Formats: sequence, C-alpha cells, structure tokens
Amino acid sequence: MLLTGKEIEKRIGDDIIIQSFDKKRLNPNSYNLRLREELKIYSEKIIDMKKDNQYDKITIPNDGMVLYPNNLYLGSTKEYTETYNLVPKIDGRSSIGRLGISIHATAGVGDIGFKGYWTLEISCIQPVKIYPGVEFCQIYYETVTGKIENYNSDKYQNNNGTQTSKLYKEFL
Repeated sequence: MLLTGKEIEKRIGDDIIIQSFDKKRLNPNSYNLRLREELKIYSEKIIDMKKDNQYDKITIPNDGMVLYPNNLYLGSTKEYTETYNLVPKIDGRSSIGRLGISIHATAGVGDIGFKGYWTLEISCIQPVKIYPGVEFCQIYYETVTGKIENYNSDKYQNNNGTQTSKLYKEFL
C-alpha cells in the first residue's frame, strides 16, 4: 500500500529521512525532490558494461542548460534520503513529463535501507531547457510484507551524489 502525504510527514525522522525536508514539497501521496546542479555524461562513444566508463561533469548554470535527445544525462537529487521498513520509489513529476523529460530509464525502485542521493537517468524527446534546484521528481513509499532485509551494497549505498554505473564490479 502507498503512504499518503500525511503518513510520509508522520514518519519523517523515523522510517523516512529526507535532508532537508520542507513541508511545502509534500504532495497527497509523494514528496518532490529537487535536481542537483551537477550532471555527468559518458564521454566514450561506446559504453562498456564491463568497465568503469569515463565521463564528463557539467554544472547546470543558474540561467539554465539545454538537454538534447539521444543523450543520457546522469543527475542526482539535491536531497539525501534514508528509508527503513518501506520501499522507496521515485518517478518524474507530471509537469516534468509533459515537457518530454524522463527521469529514469529503469531504476525507479529503491531498496529498503537505502541511504544516499538518488541518481537520475535523464533523457528527453526534444530539446528542453532545465534549471538547477527545480522540483524534478517525486519520491513515494510502499509498505512491505515479510521479513525485511536492509539494502547493503558496496556499489551505491552511502553515495555522495551522482553515480555512474557500477555494473562492472559484478564482472570482477
């Protein structure tokens, strides 16, 4: 079952940690997260899943930056989150989707016990100008049944921002 906004607010500081929580970004059944000013773009023509691919860092200026189709932009949330006893999920806000922006390719479901910033796999269907700090996506929470095991991974847990793929570690 999905938590309501009132239930999300009630669990802040307990099952849900959002730094910095602002009640103004609370929705009826989700919470809006903002876009951090840093993006990463793979700099190699062919991305190889068996290696740690090179990337370029881009800072989104305050006056905005244009995203172009057929590119993958890795961004992250400005907010650090922790979630216990619930499944955290993120998705794009409808206002962002109506601009033709997707915020994730496949990774919308988090793990119970995840601690960190959410990496966003951003793409667009036509050129669109974005800005840092905009409410870009929403996090929502589902209850679980059964024995809970918290997420524990050396790939993405306790990250400090935008993460490129660490799939290559599974091949080592």
